[in-house]
Amino acid sequence: MTRVAIVTGAARGIGAATVRRLVADGWSVVAVDLCDDDPAVPYPLGTRAELESLRGLGAVSTVVADVRDLDALARAVDHALATYGGLDAALAIAGVVAGGAPQWKTGLAAERAVLDIDLGGVLNLARVAVPAQLERPEPRSGRFIGIASAAATRGLPRLAAYCAAKAGVAGFIRALATDLAGTGVTANAVSPGSTATPALDASAVLYDLPDTSGFVEQQPIGRLLTPAEVAAAIAWLAGPDSSGITGATLPVDGGLSV
Repeated sequence: MTRVAIVTGAARGIGAATVRRLVADGWSVVAVDLCDDDPAVPYPLGTRAELESLRGLGAVSTVVADVRDLDALARAVDHALATYGGLDAALAIAGVVAGGAPQWKTGLAAERAVLDIDLGGVLNLARVAVPAQLERPEPRSGRFIGIASAAATRGLPRLAAYCAAKAGVAGFIRALATDLAGTGVTANAVSPGSTATPALDASAVLYDLPDTSGFVEQQPIGRLLTPAEVAAAIAWLAGPDSSGITGATLPVDGGLSV
């Protein structure tokens, strides 16, 4: 049986790399993205063209949806069920970076966007995807995966909401794993370090850096991660070989957390 995944934040970055890896591994994928900019987020977000380009990979269908919209996510899950007959993995990858000032000076709209997308979007996907995963017959091997960050355990200046959201993802995953005990569905998170994505470019601007090279020195591997490296870990956690792991946050950070 071909395994089926839904991936949010799929238009580019880690999300797009994850779609590519899953398809290469034989999955069918519903790729979801907002495909629009948000006035509270200070950089361009993924586009419809970027999302639609994933169709050329093979067994990929696309849904335009905002992870803050529970009904829209429910329709994406329904699309997975109608198109592919079930759902095995739900990967909550959508995320944004915003801030640039101490918390009490950060705009409320920016703070709310980060919390509602980076944390709320993970909870929303679980609310609509987990019931669909539990419809699979036993013995199940379902997977729910959220994206945390090195910011979940490190205080970063001018990014209080982002740190709070990512710490919330790690805490939510631990609790979700206990809720799923005995079901055959696991819940885990991946915690990337500085990865070459548009969000990291935006972080450089936020810190008044000329480019992202300033983030390299904090990672013992001496370079930025690629989205494909993070996607490889996500794909492994999504597969059957990760059956002994639940409630964990896996660092894929080039040693940043050491």
